[in-house]
Amino acid sequence: MAQEGKPALGRAARDASGLLSPYSFSRRVQKEDDVTIKVLFCGICHTDLHVAKNEWGNAMYPIVPGHEIVGVVTGVGRGVRSFKAGETVGVGSFVGSCRACESCGKGYENYCPALLLTCNGVDYDGATTQGGFADVLVVNQDYVLRVPEGLPPAGAAPLLCAGVTVYSPMVQYGLDAPGMRLGVVGLGGLGHMAVKFGKAFG
Repeated sequence: MAQEGKPALGRAARDASGLLSPYSFSRRVQKEDDVTIKVLFCGICHTDLHVAKNEWGNAMYPIVPGHEIVGVVTGVGRGVRSFKAGETVGVGSFVGSCRACESCGKGYENYCPALLLTCNGVDYDGATTQGGFADVLVVNQDYVLRVPEGLPPAGAAPLLCAGVTVYSPMVQYGLDAPGMRLGVVGLGGLGHMAVKFGKAFG
């Protein structure tokens, strides 16, 4: 008999209208290398709208969107050494990868052909992954990030997708030093982050 997972309450889209309504479901059973998180905040990314409205043609309804997740650790598996109950953590747009391909070997799990998305993906047990518009999340420890003390959790959530999307190339191309010039086209979710990072870099 299969074990019951952690009960969860989320907001799910059930069709291409994209309207969200209450949805009760079960998270997977916490494994040895998993972290269980009480969700405090979850950003709204435009990707969530694309997925909820099936604009990319791959929706697996019902879908609980959300991949800019910040919460508090409420439990850890026996093999988890990096996190403990009470710590503030974050989870971004993916919660798994093969860990064997060239991309994973170089630390570019986001390019893994077996990338497991935080929501609307197919988990290794065949279940559809459900995102952070819910009260609880169970995630492998390798895809959990510690939120630094002093960083407000509500402000940390958007950094986990929009923030890293602009921060990473700015650093990669040397735009993280004082005196550099930066051009930003559009001041949406990503653009305003680029402006903030640019100002912080000097």
